[in-house]
Amino acid sequence: MVVETTNVVLAIVLGLLLGIAYSLRILVLMERRVARIEIHIENLAARILSEEVKIEKEEEQLMKLKKPAARKAKKPAGKR
Repeated sequence: MVVETTNVVLAIVLGLLLGIAYSLRILVLMERRVARIEIHIENLAARILSEEVKIEKEEEQLMKLKKPAARKAKKPAGKR
């Protein structure tokens, strides 16, 4: 009777240890996936930032080309 109880307890403990090891394995795999996703997001953000810089430079160049000439102030009519 004591041997049966010991075997049952040993089986339960062994099952728990195997369950914990499997859970840790799954957690490590999930962490790697999340890390890869984060790297892809960082790459996308870097590309977007570089495109934004290009657009801003192009806008600055267009603004320099389209600067209006300085106008003279008109004198009010009727006061001579």
